Amino acid sequence: MTTYLPEHFNNRELSWLSFNERVLQEAIDDRNPLMERLKFLGIFSANLDEFYMVRFGGLKDEVLAGFNQPEDKAGLTPKQQIKAISIKAQELVEVQYATYKKIVKQLGNENVRFLRPKNLNKEQLDFVKLYFRTHVFPVLTPIAVDAYRPFPMLLSKSLNIAVEISSTSEGKKRLALVQVPAVLPRFLELPTEDEEHADLMLLEDVIIQFIDSLFKGFEVESTMPFRITRNADMPFHEEGSHDVLKQIEKELKKRRYGVGIRLEVQQRSLSKELLFMLQDVLDLHDRDIFVVDGPIDLTFLFGIYNKIGIEYDEMINETLIPFVPEGLEPGKDLFKAVLKKDYLLHHPYHSFDPVVRFIAQAAKDPNVLAIKQTLYRVSGDSPIIKALTDAAESGKQVTVLVELKARFDEEKNIQWAKQLEKAGAHVIYGYKELKTHSKITLVVRILEGGVLQRFVHLGTGNYNDSTAKLYTDIGLLTTNEDLAEDATNFFNWLSGYGERPSWHEFETSPDDMLDFFLHKIQDEIKLHEKYGNGRIVAKMNSLTDKSIITKLYDASQAGVKIDLIIRGICCLRPGIKGVSENIRVVSIIDRYLEHSRIFYFYQNGKEDLYCSSADWMTRNMKKRIEILFPILDAGHKSYIKDMLALQLVDNVKARIQRADGSYVYIKQEPGQEKIQSQIIIHQYTGGRWNNIPSVFEREPSNWAEREVLRLRAENEKMTDD
Repeated sequence: MTTYLPEHFNNRELSWLSFNERVLQEAIDDRNPLMERLKFLGIFSANLDEFYMVRFGGLKDEVLAGFNQPEDKAGLTPKQQIKAISIKAQELVEVQYATYKKIVKQLGNENVRFLRPKNLNKEQLDFVKLYFRTHVFPVLTPIAVDAYRPFPMLLSKSLNIAVEISSTSEGKKRLALVQVPAVLPRFLELPTEDEEHADLMLLEDVIIQFIDSLFKGFEVESTMPFRITRNADMPFHEEGSHDVLKQIEKELKKRRYGVGIRLEVQQRSLSKELLFMLQDVLDLHDRDIFVVDGPIDLTFLFGIYNKIGIEYDEMINETLIPFVPEGLEPGKDLFKAVLKKDYLLHHPYHSFDPVVRFIAQAAKDPNVLAIKQTLYRVSGDSPIIKALTDAAESGKQVTVLVELKARFDEEKNIQWAKQLEKAGAHVIYGYKELKTHSKITLVVRILEGGVLQRFVHLGTGNYNDSTAKLYTDIGLLTTNEDLAEDATNFFNWLSGYGERPSWHEFETSPDDMLDFFLHKIQDEIKLHEKYGNGRIVAKMNSLTDKSIITKLYDASQAGVKIDLIIRGICCLRPGIKGVSENIRVVSIIDRYLEHSRIFYFYQNGKEDLYCSSADWMTRNMKKRIEILFPILDAGHKSYIKDMLALQLVDNVKARIQRADGSYVYIKQEPGQEKIQSQIIIHQYTGGRWNNIPSVFEREPSNWAEREVLRLRAENEKMTDD
């Protein structure tokens, strides 16, 4: 048995930072329109916030608890990880703000300007002054900090301004804090000469410009915007609690006031005295302090993109209109359509609307007796929740598993759970110490003659109509009896007592799904040893499970050709001589977030293909309830294989992981067609590209160029026709 060394693996946390670096590269990439680049800066910031609150916060907890054991793959201790993370994160943030300044300058050339008070003309200054007096001043609350009023417990991620004030009569400086109100827009649109120009001013600059009005009788010496990030890695302790909902509500209140783990301050207004005071109050190491050369918290750029960007077509991507499969169009009876055949949906290339209408139609249909569904994350104004509420109020049997432990969606899910219960739905919260991450809906409907028919929807992504426009996911609408029977047993398992059922087609976690994958990889090894054609293609968000990684290494050494399409964390290192030479890892970062989980095993031509709600992560295999389901229809299987093939020949937005764990763009070779897989998949789904042959049995280095030439020929042929 091969012994694998720490240098054969990537550390999980550093691999995540590498993923976020690839997000940052999209902001740097001048092939992207300006506003899209600005949006990627916001995505980078939001990602880094969550990373610090959860992953970095968890490492801090381990250090404070005296835990100093190395992690099981790359072999780094918590202290070593914290040090490495801090160095890399500081480097990335420095690049982020250099990129921000560059983009802002370019936007200025396109008549979109970010202004400070000194840049305002008289009309704009009068406008800002009136806005401050009527909208801002009434909601501001200056907070004094002295011996009688200690430093307050500021909310995590809230933007604040530290203010040094002095009085000539007292001859000493005092400290006060002013919180930038989150209830107001982060930026203000200023009056301009014409509609072709957009001048913007940040809310904190508006406040600082008139901050002396909050401190009558004092002189404002300095102001310094800052933001504290607090540890949000607070596992819920369900032991002894008879009401999980109330327990989670209690824990959520603690999250906002966790231990400080990061401090951001603005470079241009830096006060060393204020900085030292904040560092001391928060008990932070120097490496936990980020002095940024620009506005703090660039997530406000989402608002710029949504409000300003849409007015400048040349600065955003062309909208790709999703397609609706024939038979599922608005106004069609979805139950009749699904009775005729199964439907594979590939969002957002296919519209998510048929899934919403499937549940809405079930809610209104008098022949529907029961609706059962799992909900992990849904949108803020979810039409699915409304449909389930209507169904329950009309007397249908509605059972909904609402996962209360979906991180950062707990509060919203609690509200939905209460609303559904009030409507008469039977709401369950899953199993203790396990998150229910499965995506499944079961509708029971009575047909003519009194026959009961079960309709099932299975998916790789959430029932969220908003993110379904941005996340790539696979969904299946089916009446297959084996899948329907598994769906029925699955919900009975969740809602009642009893051991896990025996499945016809499903595989589930915890535990069983991991064993299934390990056996499938081992089967591929055995078949390859006999026939020499072993092939595995897997697409997912993250790969961290050591047992799967080492089994893939075994398969590589046996000669099995393995392609992995992994957007984010990848603890496996490809291309290591004698270990993983036959493994290729590709990461695609583009306009859509690659979220599908797809697993293909050649099996000497049998070609088994599966979709799942689970990544190859230990948490998905052991700590979550997940579903893996097969793709049985030959047409559906062919479509998914074509999608994987296109992603494996992407030479625009794909990066390949090198043996040292770093990533580089896959270069477009001279004479090669440009292949931006997300764009071509959209065309293919709409019927523009046809008959892409299976390429899984070929060597990746050989078939890529042939695929490009074939695509070009197909396109020219269809144009001629």
